[in-house]
Amino acid sequence: MKYLDPKNDLTFKKVFGEHKHLCKSLLNALLPLSESEQIVDLEYLPAELVPEIPIVKNTIVDVRCVDANGRQFIVEMQMYWTPSFMQRVLFNASKAYVKQLDKKQEYNLLQPVYALSLVDDIFDDSSDAYYHHYKIGNTEDAGQNMEGLEFVFVELPKFKPNSITEKKITALWLRYLTEINDDTTNIPFEFSEHEEITEAIECIRESAFSKRELDYYDKYWDQVRVERTIMVDAEKKGVEIGLVQGEIIGIKKGEALAIGKIVRSLKNNDTPLDQIIRITGLSKEEISELLQ
Repeated sequence: MKYLDPKNDLTFKKVFGEHKHLCKSLLNALLPLSESEQIVDLEYLPAELVPEIPIVKNTIVDVRCVDANGRQFIVEMQMYWTPSFMQRVLFNASKAYVKQLDKKQEYNLLQPVYALSLVDDIFDDSSDAYYHHYKIGNTEDAGQNMEGLEFVFVELPKFKPNSITEKKITALWLRYLTEINDDTTNIPFEFSEHEEITEAIECIRESAFSKRELDYYDKYWDQVRVERTIMVDAEKKGVEIGLVQGEIIGIKKGEALAIGKIVRSLKNNDTPLDQIIRITGLSKEEISELLQ
């Protein structure tokens, strides 16, 4: 029996965007919630339109939900790290927090927003830690915090099963995300010991998907590979990718030339214009100018 990678756009949304109890289990396992703060039930929220990160805008998958207490949760799967991704997460969570005032005009009624970002990349080479929890705190007293926004970033490539000694379900969910891929034919026995993990595995059996869905699955990986290549090429040429109204910022000397080389390389490889626009975030007019 073959399985699909749960980090793909198609599979991630199928598992965590269509099965509330599985999403709830993942959040309870990975967020820093005490026993009294555990999520009891969830309802899905519609996806929001937020500024995209140029070049890598196709590699971010997100699921949004709210619990019975009004707390909001944003789960994002990011295939490639850029400094702009953290800015996007901050923008995304802040927007969700502020929008609560549309219904609740009193500030004391605002509920917390939690952002869980699963990153299939390493962004902190200075530490072996794979789990990063951020909240607004007093710089002079670590015990004093402002409630409202909390962020968790998980560097999946750093995770090792023996990294966790407290929650078995936490280790199982992270193993689910890191050990199962297109080459998987046999599932570790430990996975069958937990009902929700077993169900999540059944959701990603290749035979459970139609040919059309499998074609979409393959196209997503093609997009990831192309965008990863573009990002690596951009980094080698000293290009910084930023996030301000969906445009490329942080321009350094020679960046325009580097972007031009990337566009010309794509054009020389017979990449369709619409795909170049999607990959680079540039307009048709901007691409035409670079090709002159």
